[in-house]
Parts: sequence; structure tokens; C-alpha cells
Amino acid sequence: MRLCVALLSLSLCLGLMGHVRAQEEADDVEMDVEDAIDDMREEDVEEEEEKAPGPPPVPTVTYRAPEPMGEHYFAESFDKGTLQGWVLSQAKKDGIDEEIAKYDGKWEVEEMKDTKLPGDKGLVLKSKAKHHAISALLLRPFTFDTKPLIVQYEVNFQTGIDCGGAYVKLLAQTPDLDLEEFVDKTPYTIMFGPDKCGEDYKLHFIFRHKNPKTGEFEEKHAKKPDADLRTYYTDKKTHLYTLVLNPDNSFEILIDQTVVNSGSLLNDMTPPINPPAEIEDPDDHKPEDWDERPKIQDPDSVKPEDWDEDAPAKIPDEDAVKPDGWLDEEPEYIGDPDALKPEDWDEDMDGEWEAPQIPNPICETAPGCGPWERPMIDNPNYKGKWKPPMIDNPNYQGVWKPRKIPNPDFFEDLHPFRMTPFSAVGLELWSMSSDIFFDNFFVTSDRTVAERWAADGWGLKKAAEGAAEPDMSTFKLNKCCRKQIFCDKVIHMKTTRCLFFTSSFIIF
Repeated sequence: MRLCVALLSLSLCLGLMGHVRAQEEADDVEMDVEDAIDDMREEDVEEEEEKAPGPPPVPTVTYRAPEPMGEHYFAESFDKGTLQGWVLSQAKKDGIDEEIAKYDGKWEVEEMKDTKLPGDKGLVLKSKAKHHAISALLLRPFTFDTKPLIVQYEVNFQTGIDCGGAYVKLLAQTPDLDLEEFVDKTPYTIMFGPDKCGEDYKLHFIFRHKNPKTGEFEEKHAKKPDADLRTYYTDKKTHLYTLVLNPDNSFEILIDQTVVNSGSLLNDMTPPINPPAEIEDPDDHKPEDWDERPKIQDPDSVKPEDWDEDAPAKIPDEDAVKPDGWLDEEPEYIGDPDALKPEDWDEDMDGEWEAPQIPNPICETAPGCGPWERPMIDNPNYKGKWKPPMIDNPNYQGVWKPRKIPNPDFFEDLHPFRMTPFSAVGLELWSMSSDIFFDNFFVTSDRTVAERWAADGWGLKKAAEGAAEPDMSTFKLNKCCRKQIFCDKVIHMKTTRCLFFTSSFIIF
């Protein structure tokens, strides 16, 4: 019997020990999982640190020179690497000092300093504080008839722009046009493009209108764009400038294929295309008795007998009382007791020396010092100088204006689009900044052809510049995805712990 009891006790003990050992092993497994997760977390963090993700690699954009596809009058990409076809002015500018009169500013064909598109070349204005002039003939003159005009080109202010222009001139077709003599006074049909000096950011559209009566030309300026142009001058990116003129006299000005100004040649140019039909008669004069006064003083008004014009505006306040503690015998300012007469003071030359005045320290705690005077208040009886009241002028005739007469210079040009034909493209510029980059000049009458040229030229630059600026939002998303993968590694071991990791890892 005792033997059975002993065996039963031994069995229970072994079972209890086994349960305890199993529990310990389970705890060990739990700790191993915890440790594994911690180890994996540490390893992953170390791996993340060792393989610290940087910006994604810059996609490469291969340059290919644009080719004009369709009708055009001028196309220049400068990718041949020379100034072939362009003429440098050999002239001098009139009316200025001989030292700076010559058009000796330097031009080069080269890539941009910080090009994102190797192989792409352009025309670069290289000199500061110089006159520059260069031009090239069109394939054939452009005549304004039934087709629109589209002019576009690119500009990049590589080093910024302080004061200078980057506009193009379309040189008028004239019998005496000599590109070697191209100067500021060479007749042009249109001037178009950016210009800046100080904080004045301009985008010119100017055309020379021929007076049908006199044959003389007058510059007409488009209204100023409402858009803020500052960015285009300061971001050091390549921008595409486009002018579209239509036979219906409408115009559009675009930057980077976005309209920034539009209007009508008939209604939105200054001065207006057509003069007024009537003008004021220069020989008409205002009659001497013409009364333009809408109000006059009442001639029947009389100054009241009790009106005192001599009463002062301010009087002493008779109710005022001198504050207690006022120091009548103490001056407000005294000579500085610490001041010393300068050693080089000459009383014969400088007069008797006196110490500089400082506030009297005794007066700092007193209500005041020096002789007390009553404060001044407004005089209730003050009326000032009497004036008769104003009444309507019974003889008022209104503001006089000269009569209108027919304008002897009047004309009506309903087709200002029909401008002077032009046969050359030119840049005649002064600039206080260098390294202005020009590229992809194009003149056509087909907007689709112009857009194709823009896509193959400026569009490629835009893609290259955009590729050089990585999308950091994608970079962050990739980081999150990599950390989520770590979470997936341990999800089968410890779900709650994994969720904790996930929530912490996706916070940046």
C-alpha cells in the first residue's frame, strides 16, 4: 500500500515538473520570438543605415536636334555649333560716347553652363555692358495676308538678369536692309520678348504701324500682362516665348505654352491704331466772362456783431492748481557736473566754455521744476476769422471745353494685321548681365507646326530639367514600402508587435 502511494506521488511530481518545464519552454519561445523581432529590427535598422536610400537616379533624356515639320520661314537650333547664317553687326550706335558706341558684344554658340541636356547648343550673349547685334535672313520674307504669324524662341537667364533685354526684332523688308549695319534705328516690323531693369519685369509686344495718310510709322505697344512675370526671370530655367498674330487682328502672348496676355490690335494697343474722328478746336478759346465757379460766397451775408475775430484759440486754464511739491526754484536742466573742458578749448576762438546741459536729478521725483504756469486749453469763445457762407453760383456755366471739330488727321485702318513684311530676325541688345542663352528660333504661319517644333525643342529641355529634380514624395513612399516588408517578415511571429512596428515606421 505504501508502495502504491509512493508511486502515485512520484507520478504527480513528474507530471507537475513536466508542466513547469513546458511552461518554461513556452516562455523561452516567447522570449526567443521577442528577441528575434528585436534582432530583426536592429538588423533592419542597421541595413537601412548602411543602405541609406538617396534620391532616385536621374532619368537620362537623350538630345536630338529638332527638325521643322511643315511650312516655316525660319528655324534655328544652333546645333551645328557655329554662327553660320548669322551676321554680326559692324556698325556703331549714334548719339552716344565713342567708347561704347560699337556693337562689339560677344556671341558664342555653346551648351548651357548647367545643361541637363548634353549636346543641346544655343546662342549665348557673353558680354556685360556692351552693345550686341546679330541677325539672320529668313528663308523668304513673311507677308501679312490671310495666314497667321507665329514667332517663338527660348531664353534662359543662366546667371540671372539685372538690367537688360532678351527680345527679338523682326526686321522690315526694305531695299537698303544691310545686316552688317544692323543698329537700334534699323526699321523693324515687330519687337517681341522679355526685358527687365530693376523691379520692372516686361514682356514686349511692339509693332510699327504705318499711317495710311502720311506714310509715317508709329510704335504701338500692347497692354501690360496681368500675370506676375518675376519667376521667368529668376528661376534660371529655359522658357519658351511665343507670339501669335491672327488675320482677324487678335493676338496672344504665351510663356511655356500658357497664355499670359491677349487682345486685339484695334482695341488693346497704346497709342490706339486709329485716331479720334473729332478733336478739340485749337483755335477755340474760353470767353472772358465764362463763369466756372459752382459755389460762391453769399454776397448778402453779414458778419454777426458779437463775432470776435481777435479771440485767441488757446487760453490759460483758470481752474488749474499748482501741484504740491513743485520746485519753483529748481531749474529743469543743469550743467553736467562731471563734464570737463577739453584741453584744446580756446576761449578766444571758441568762446566761454559751458558744461553741457543734463536733466536736473532733483526734479526726477518732483511733479515739476521751474516757474509754474497754468496749462493752456481750447478757448470756448474762439471763432476765428469770419467768412461768408458758400451758396450755389446762379451764373455757373460749367467747366468750359473747346468745341469739337473734324480731325484733319483722321483715318480708319480696320486691318492693322497687314503690317510691313519682314525678311530677317535680329537681336539688338544691351545688357548688364552675361550668359543669356537663346535657342530654337522659329517663324511660321502654322500653329501646329510651331507646337511640334516646341515639343521637339523646348519640350525636351523641360523633360530634362524635370528629370533632374527628383520626386521626393515617391522617395518617401519607397522608404515606407521597405519598412513594411520588414513588418511582413515577422507578422507570423507576433501580430501585435508587427502592427506596432507598422504604425511607427510609416510616420516620417
